[in-house]
Amino acid sequence: MPDSNSVLIVTDIQNDFLPGGALAVTDGDAILPLVNDLARRFKNVVITQDWHTAGHISFASAHAGRKPFETISLRYGPQVLWPDHCIQGTQGAALASGLDIPHAQLILRKGYHAHADSYSAFFEADRKTPTGLTGYLFERSIEEVFVVGLATDFCVSWTAQDARAHGFKTTVIEDACRAIDTEGSLAEAIAVMDRAGVRRVRSEALAA
Repeated sequence: MPDSNSVLIVTDIQNDFLPGGALAVTDGDAILPLVNDLARRFKNVVITQDWHTAGHISFASAHAGRKPFETISLRYGPQVLWPDHCIQGTQGAALASGLDIPHAQLILRKGYHAHADSYSAFFEADRKTPTGLTGYLFERSIEEVFVVGLATDFCVSWTAQDARAHGFKTTVIEDACRAIDTEGSLAEAIAVMDRAGVRRVRSEALAA
């Protein structure tokens, strides 16, 4: 259960990932009331924000002849190509107006390096370049990480995997997430999280 050594990571609840956005996640807006309610149960909250440069390497538009949701190989491995989204300073990159977590202590921006994507809140997609979140949590004596947000099969999953790899007890609150689920990505993400020792629960498992 949440205590002073726990943190809730609220992942990428931004306009471009909500209905009508450039990379809309189905029912992405439906989780907002639950995420707000869960956040009130946590003393410690971190919010992540996708923050891409224009022409980012993860955009299909940056690769001639390529279309969104195709996969290519980059120097750091496979990369799904996305529609242009969450470009720095745009309304699409802004946090959803319905997100009501005034006590969040940190907003962590990721994906701002033009030549590397960043799903995880802990590392760029090369799994080597750190965001600094690990040190922040260690210095605050955080032992347990809970993850919610968008999307289950990409940023939520990668964040949970990396949290577990750093030794944090890690839980994904499934009903406070939504998935893109392209080419079986959700089933794959669940399998990877299970192998990594990430716990998956519903919000009822947390005491009010």
